[in-house]
Amino acid sequence: MIKATEMKKGMVVVVDGNPCFVLEYQHVKLGKGGAVLQTKLKNVEDGTIVTKRIRSEESLEQVFVDKQKYEYLYSNGDEHVFMHKETYEQITLNTDAFGDGHKYAKPNIDVEIHTLNGKPLEVVMPNSVELEIVDTPPAIKGATATNQYKKATMETGVIVSVPPFVENGELIRVDTRTGEYLERVKK
Repeated sequence: MIKATEMKKGMVVVVDGNPCFVLEYQHVKLGKGGAVLQTKLKNVEDGTIVTKRIRSEESLEQVFVDKQKYEYLYSNGDEHVFMHKETYEQITLNTDAFGDGHKYAKPNIDVEIHTLNGKPLEVVMPNSVELEIVDTPPAIKGATATNQYKKATMETGVIVSVPPFVENGELIRVDTRTGEYLERVKK
């Protein structure tokens, strides 16, 4: 059992008798009443998403999930194929389970897949990935890192705001949690 205030994004907790995946939570202080957590939860059993207020002093049962190492292989439309790093078993997940990870995934990247009773809950990407810029406007003469950022299309199709000095063909590191440019990478 954990206190509601110890809840974190990505945890699985039992709410109203159902295991639910915590998508979002926000600590809210109401006027005269006590503090509550405004949560967005995904029911593991049927996939429905609900918003629920939980009092901060409530106790919740935490469900522990199985974490397995997989390698991302490829995508075909809304289906994404992964291979287990030890057994070489392949599984296919849809975009709902992959989340925003498909925007940053390149073949052969290592990911972690969380499962509960054999059912995949989420794909956890590494915190940052290296992507090549395939299309961005040319560098502006005299531009520095403090100037306005420009849009760059990466090899996976995701668009990232980058400093004005980066060019097509360069490799950059992108934060998969925020989608922000981190740094240039030497080839």
